Amino acid sequence: MKNTSIKEELLKNGNIIFPNKGTSMLPLLREGRDVMIIKKKKKGKRFHKGDAVLFERANGDLVLHRISDVIRGGGYLIIGDNCTEKEYVREKDVLGIMTGVIRDGKKTVKVTDPAYRLYVNAWTGILPIRKIYMKARGRIAKMRK
Repeated sequence: MKNTSIKEELLKNGNIIFPNKGTSMLPLLREGRDVMIIKKKKKGKRFHKGDAVLFERANGDLVLHRISDVIRGGGYLIIGDNCTEKEYVREKDVLGIMTGVIRDGKKTVKVTDPAYRLYVNAWTGILPIRKIYMKARGRIAKMRK
């Protein structure tokens, strides 16, 4: 998502709430239904494996993906929950961290909630076999049609 106003608002106000766009964070974030709550990164703050962070790509796109590995000396390997390829993100390109999700405009799920933590642990736990899982899921979906 290319939108400098989102970045400007986050940096100015310290947090921002905006709707999810795209499918890279399925099944957690559903386009048109869920809203992300993002908190601005504090200076010198390092994030952890499993954190969903908002970062800016070289082309200006803002992306929310999950940290799969913390790189010693700086940076992260990051991957969307619905993706199979990791990408390296420099520390300086991380703008903030997701602190919660507003589901269907009704219920707020904080990243500290036990159910959310269970989801993160399970989803990051299958990362080594995610490609196999996603292929099988795709084949099953085709068979059902």
